[in-house]
Amino acid sequence: MAGGSRRDEILAAAADLFARHGYRGVSIYDIGAAVGISGPALYRHFRSKDALLAEMLVSISATLLSEGRRRSAAAADAPSGLAALVDWHVEFALDHLPLITIQFRDLDSLAEADREEVRRLQREYVETWVRLIREIHPEVGEPAARAAAHAVFGLINSTPHSARLARADMEVLLRTMALAALGSVAATV
Repeated sequence: MAGGSRRDEILAAAADLFARHGYRGVSIYDIGAAVGISGPALYRHFRSKDALLAEMLVSISATLLSEGRRRSAAAADAPSGLAALVDWHVEFALDHLPLITIQFRDLDSLAEADREEVRRLQREYVETWVRLIREIHPEVGEPAARAAAHAVFGLINSTPHSARLARADMEVLLRTMALAALGSVAATV
């Protein structure tokens, strides 16, 4: 969400505030103060605080999906594709700790249509992982592959609570643990 535009600046400030105080604990005035404008001036950029949250969460889901598809498609084979997905998810999680927190805590604050869109994008992202897991481990059924993908997401998405090492060290730790977990999926069936 980093970028040069005022809109990006507002999204980044709102993400930090929502992660610290919860969506319901932040007002438009708080967000405005964080970026040096009046709260009502935010309405020039977003029609409401709800629209700001929706853009934030739909955008991260769309980004995870599109970049995950791109990286896995560019890989030479399924193991490389799965490693590329792990690398991408670790990179995203470490770069966007506030968004991981908001996704977990405030998804239910979205309007139903926006929540459904986030869920649809997330399902597609999971299926990218499931396809590669099953290609590597054909003996693993879809339910087990899907559960494995979600378990690895849980590991990687724990970063807001577990990232206690330097970023580079945390990246290596998460990547190593995620790949080890995915490599052992076949042993569990």
